Amino acid sequence: MPSTEAVVASIHDLQEGEKQCVKVGETEVLLIRQKGRYFAIAPHCTHYKAPLVDGVLSGDHIICPWHNAYFNITTGDQQEPPGLDSLPRYEVRIDGDNVIVSVPEAAAPTRTQSMAKSDATVDQRTFVILGAGAAGAHAAETLRITNFQGRIIMATQDDRLPYDRTWLSKDYFNGKVSRDQMPLRSAEFYHDHDIQVWLNKSATRVDAQTKTIQFADGDTLSYDALLLATGGKPRQLEVPGAELQNVLMLRSFSDCDRILEAAKTATHAVVIGSSFIGMEAAAGLAQQGIKVTVISPDAVPFEKTLGQAIGRVFQQVHEEQGVTFQLGRKVDRLEGSGKVEAAILDNGDRLPADLVIVGIGVQPATEFVEGVERHAKDNSILTNDYLQAADGLYAAGDIARYPDWRTGESTRVEHWRIAAQQGRIAAHNMAGKPTKFRAVPVFWTMQFKFPLRYVGHAEQWDELIVDGNLQNRQFIAFYVKNNQILAAASSQRDTETAAIGELMRLDQMPTPDQLRTGINVVEYLARSKEP
Repeated sequence: MPSTEAVVASIHDLQEGEKQCVKVGETEVLLIRQKGRYFAIAPHCTHYKAPLVDGVLSGDHIICPWHNAYFNITTGDQQEPPGLDSLPRYEVRIDGDNVIVSVPEAAAPTRTQSMAKSDATVDQRTFVILGAGAAGAHAAETLRITNFQGRIIMATQDDRLPYDRTWLSKDYFNGKVSRDQMPLRSAEFYHDHDIQVWLNKSATRVDAQTKTIQFADGDTLSYDALLLATGGKPRQLEVPGAELQNVLMLRSFSDCDRILEAAKTATHAVVIGSSFIGMEAAAGLAQQGIKVTVISPDAVPFEKTLGQAIGRVFQQVHEEQGVTFQLGRKVDRLEGSGKVEAAILDNGDRLPADLVIVGIGVQPATEFVEGVERHAKDNSILTNDYLQAADGLYAAGDIARYPDWRTGESTRVEHWRIAAQQGRIAAHNMAGKPTKFRAVPVFWTMQFKFPLRYVGHAEQWDELIVDGNLQNRQFIAFYVKNNQILAAASSQRDTETAAIGELMRLDQMPTPDQLRTGINVVEYLARSKEP
């Protein structure tokens, strides 16, 4: 293939561990010097096009500063989600003092990894994936990437191909992305890679002992390996009037469309619950000129997840944009004639509402599964370190409760990225390539113009170490329990947060005492070594 070649730097221009954006003709390239060698890859993350020059180098990979996707700098392959595609890599050679990069003509900014084709003469097994969210979509592709040549069926009760669910309450809700941009892959992609996608296909029973699945339409399917990735189902609001028109939830694409349609004529909206979905929806509605009130039993938003101090920052951000709060309160009933008109609080206050969004959490969709062990509290499925729940049966995403490798505690995390990570790991194990799940959770939110990144997982903590200023909304807050850093929440400190996630993955986080001195975590990571 014809290519364009250019001198992009001198060997003296980049120090060890440095990276720089350069151009070869009209093509942007990220040039990296690592371990005495030079590498060249496409410069933007394949997820949301974040600039990788602001990312973090660690060993043979670079970490996206926004949502912590990992890319191998020698191959361009994506090693950790989010996103599905990998990066092209470009040839680098040294001529004297010159660093020369060669880029093929019409080079694309992303690429799909090589995938096996189905071949029943090689492998007659059937692998089934129930659910087409982050876990299901990543698992299906990973199976083909790992050279699985059997039959793959991804069955979903949804009427759409896998789509980016995180956009529902963010960019799609706010009109920043179109309906056409929502799918993760096209129908042609799944066809070309021999991945059967069954839409509108709801499972009513899974028998782990007989390895069979029964569907609502009467079909029965036997499997050799099964990944349960059915996600969570929204908790229902159980008060009088909950059945009124325009009392809606935000979980699926169809849910979002119904809310957006109702918002066209709404003037007053009530959001019940201060969950991330609820608060993101509140921000989206307020930006459409609707007067929004958030009702929550908590003292501040995100009190249990982020603590009161950061919760108050979110509350202030919303209040500055006209959102009001009824905190420490519950809804007693909803009133209206056919369509909702008001929310009545437990103290008797009456709030006008022609649109109500219920965001009071989700519960694992597992009631149809037999022959697995469940958690007594939330009905989630218990797995081992390999995400296995029974012979040939794996669980990933919102329904999976797994051993946290850092604390040993049984853990369940409801994040898009960790569902994608678990889908990948489950696929490796289904394909006979034993891999323990040892990931660091990452999630993100954007409310109005206030971004938050969160790495790690802390259900409880005994100290919060804040580096920066919460009121200026540029900070990193470290969650400490038993003198161990379990998680960090940050705003406008993206590169450092990516470094923290990597230090957690390497199990080389600084101690609380070190963090109190204000050390630079990016430099600290550069001095650390892969175990």
